[in-house]
Amino acid sequence: MSQQQDTVSRITTGMRVVDATGTEVGTVDLVQRGDPAAVTVQAPEPVDPGSSLDELIESAAVEEPDVPADLAARLRREGYLKVATELADTGAVYVLADQVAAVTDDAVRLTVPVAELPAEG
Repeated sequence: MSQQQDTVSRITTGMRVVDATGTEVGTVDLVQRGDPAAVTVQAPEPVDPGSSLDELIESAAVEEPDVPADLAARLRREGYLKVATELADTGAVYVLADQVAAVTDDAVRLTVPVAELPAEG
């Protein structure tokens, strides 16, 4: 297991997230370990007009991470955190595993300022 993956494995939902400047970003909403095999992004299947309502709702559900496809592929490959925050208009930002500087008992510290984190789409 890489050091990044080891660091990410110590993060749990609800932990505080603090950026490189000491600004309180928010709390961890989702922890996703990296998947080196996640290199391709699949286009959504076209919805059959005769589909059931459940299938239609499922096809409209937002897939994580909700960012442009190239960034989504990188996040899936390297691992990421989704952080609930009031500092982004969309209410959440994403943190790449390599942007985590340290994990303490009560907080995740980042290597970058919050302004450099991609907001949820």
